[in-house]
Parts: sequence; C-alpha cells; structure tokens
Amino acid sequence: MQTTSSRVDSIKGSPQRSLIGATIGFFIGFGAVSLFGPTALTFIKLMHLDPGQVGLLVAMPMLTGSLLRIPFGAWVDRDGGKLPFLVLLFASVVGIAGLYWMLLTLYPSHLTQADYPWLLFFGALGGCGIATFSVGIGQVSYWFPQAQQGKALAFYAGFGNTSPGLVAIVLPLIIAFGGLWVGYLVSLVIVLSGIALYTFLGFNAPYFQRLRRGSTPDQAREAAKLQGQELFPAASVLRTLMDSAASWRTWPLVALYFTSFGGFLALTAWLPTFWGSFYKTPHWVALGLTAGFSLFASLIRVPGGSWSDRFGGEKIALLAFAALLIGAGVMTLSQDFWLTVLGEAFVAAGMGVANAAVFKLVPHYVPHAVGGTAGWVGGLGALGGFVVPPILGHMAQTMGSIGYIRGYSVYIGLAVLSIALTSLLYLTRTGATSRALRAPRHESLTSS
Repeated sequence: MQTTSSRVDSIKGSPQRSLIGATIGFFIGFGAVSLFGPTALTFIKLMHLDPGQVGLLVAMPMLTGSLLRIPFGAWVDRDGGKLPFLVLLFASVVGIAGLYWMLLTLYPSHLTQADYPWLLFFGALGGCGIATFSVGIGQVSYWFPQAQQGKALAFYAGFGNTSPGLVAIVLPLIIAFGGLWVGYLVSLVIVLSGIALYTFLGFNAPYFQRLRRGSTPDQAREAAKLQGQELFPAASVLRTLMDSAASWRTWPLVALYFTSFGGFLALTAWLPTFWGSFYKTPHWVALGLTAGFSLFASLIRVPGGSWSDRFGGEKIALLAFAALLIGAGVMTLSQDFWLTVLGEAFVAAGMGVANAAVFKLVPHYVPHAVGGTAGWVGGLGALGGFVVPPILGHMAQTMGSIGYIRGYSVYIGLAVLSIALTSLLYLTRTGATSRALRAPRHESLTSS
C-alpha cells in the first residue's frame, strides 16, 4: 500500500517551475494583443480600409480575449489550469495559422476588401490566447502559499504583460526581412514552441493532480495541504459569480479596470496607426513608441502593487487616474510631437499603476465573493480593448486628421469617471472593510 509520504512525493512539478511555465504560456498568448497593430498600415494600403474598419480590426482579438476570461478562469476551479490553458493556446494557433494561410495565398495582389471578414474571424480566434491570463493567475495562486502570492503574481503579470511591446518591435523586423506572411509564420512557430514549453513546465497544483488520480475532494485537499497548498477552489463557481454580480461594488471595479487595463489593450493596438497617420512618423518610430508604452505600463504594474500595499489601493488608484487624466488631456490638445510623447508616458504610468491598484481593492469591497468579482472585473474590464479602438477610428474618420488626437478625449472622460468611482468606493470603505474582517476567506483571487 502506498504511503502518504510517497503519494506526496509523486506530485509532478513545483511552484517555481509552474510559475515559469505559466508566465511563458501567458507571454506567448498575450502577444495576440499586437496581432494587427504593427501590420495595420499594410492592410490599410492593400485593402483600402477606412479608420473605422482599422479600429475594429485591431480590436477584434480583444473581444474573445476578454469574454473568454470569465468561463476559462472558472474552469480552473474545476480541472486546474493546464487543460484550459492549452485549449486557449491551440485556439490561438488556429487563428494565426488562418492568417498565415490567407497571406500565403492572397498577399499581396489578391488581398481585397472582400477578405476583411476573414481577417476579423481569424483575429478573433488568435485573441483567445489573451484569455490565458485569468487561467494562469488561478494556476499560480493554487501553487503558492498566500504569503508568497503577491511576489509570484507580480512576476507572472509583470513579465507576461511585456509580450505586446516586444511583439510590436520584433514582428515588423521579421516582416521587413521576409515579408508579411513570413511574419505570421514566425509568430505561429513561436506560439507552438511556447505551447511545448508550457506543456513541459506548467503542472496543476497538487489538489487537482490528486483529483485526477481518483481521490475524493477531501482526500485531495488533505494530501495537497501536506504538499504546501493553502488555497482551494470555492464549492460553487456559479454561486460566487452570482454573489459578486449581486454586489453593487463589483460594477465600479469593472469600470475602473475597463479604463486601466481595457484602455491599455486599446492603445497598444491603436498607437501604431495613430503615430503613423497623424504625425507621419516612420514606421519604426511608431512601433518603438508603441512598444515603449506597452513595456512601461506593464513593468510599472509590479511596483504599483507594492505601493498599493503600502499606501492603500484607493490613494494609489486616485493618483494613477489623475496621471491618466493629465496624459490624456495633453494627447487630446497637443499637436506637438514631443509633448504628445510626454502625454503618452503619463497615460502609460497611470494605466499600469491603476491595474495593480484595482485588484488590491477587490477583496476589500466584495469580500464574500472575491473569486467571482475578480472574474467579472478581469473579463468585462478587458472589453475596453475591444470597445475603445472603434471609437477612436470613428472619430478619426468623421473629424478628419484632427480626429486622431481629439479621440483621446474618450480617455479624459474615462479618467474623470474613474476618479469619481474610486472616491465613491472609498466613502463606503468602512462598511466593506468590516465585513471583510468577518467574512471567511476560502477563495483565491484570480485577477487579470
């Protein structure tokens, strides 16, 4: 008969190994944010797309990447992270392979407006990889004890989020040397390589491994505790989603994340078109400015979490949205290149820090349904990446060239609304915090 000790020792993987695997998998999947941004100008010229069509094109990957975060994040609580992670990555592979096939057979002379719906379809499939964030957060959370989760999740989110910025640099370089179809072929190979690395490194936490081997939930829980696991899935994922939806505080948090993370996704996709179309910058300059925005906003998220721990999520969120407001105001009113670059830096800093601060607030304001609230916030908030680019494109189309900068007035409105909502939450903090102290903490925080 197998002893408890030998059963514990038979667990595959480790917290550190699974963290690296999940980070690689998310890094590969999240690159779909920049699936069209660096190549949008090429499609504009070949297919004669108007700004509205471009806005929808660059936003399409965000639609699936946002909506799928909720069900796939919940799937982690049932089967662990590995299977949902692989399903999303393989769906992304199908999308990128479809784009490669289109370009191989149609580019350049036969790519026309009639092919635009296929670009949208394959872009939506490619965007499935963006949803890996919520899966990886759950997978990492279950592996690490609560005292180490902040550092582990900061590593995961900070480094995984750098993918769009790097893609915005590397993809155009590949295209410059080999052509558009070669760029997507290399992207396909990179994603497949990432899937192989994730498969080798990314294992489910001990509890889910025990369940898969036939243990009952109670047996799996006790054995996993011996392995060091502290967090376990809620009894009912549907229940925690319903409870969080019934709390009014969930929806201001969704709106805050819509501005910070959804806004980040939108600008990562839109900025190459903006810099090239309004300021007529060389393609490499436009991509470099976009990459700088994406990398800065991603990396500052890591200290943003520490600042939120130290000074309070509301204070840091207010400062972050104030920085966003200043930056958006500068970008909306300025027609000076370097002043606009400065405005972009303020926007990046505000969005990056706010991303960390918002999830610091989740357990304070909806303590009885943390996991469900994080699912709604991460999934619906990320929809900003789909909603905002078509608005920016529409304003550029209807107002002419000046519409490219006037479109950033959308972010002024979102920043003002976010400051108001953060203040509203702070005014209700006392009651929410007292409930947090009384509420049992049996859920994991699955942010995105």
